[in-house]
Amino acid sequence: MNREELIARLRVIIKPYAANTEAYENLTEDTDFINDLRINSANLVDIVLDIEETFNIVIDNVDMERMLSVKATVEIIETKLSKK
Repeated sequence: MNREELIARLRVIIKPYAANTEAYENLTEDTDFINDLRINSANLVDIVLDIEETFNIVIDNVDMERMLSVKATVEIIETKLSKK
């Protein structure tokens, strides 16, 4: 799976939680979940759980704390997938 496909799958996961639809429509790797998309911390946990299920990976607490932007999230997913 290439980076663009990964981001496309991530967009589907994020969509129900994004409070700022304009920021969601203009999502890039630099998009911040909290500041740009206005996703609250409880929903961030839901996103992490959805990512684990979608990609069949396990995300530990250290990685979860880093998952605040699209870029960081994609990098963590790529790392986890490469270790499978």
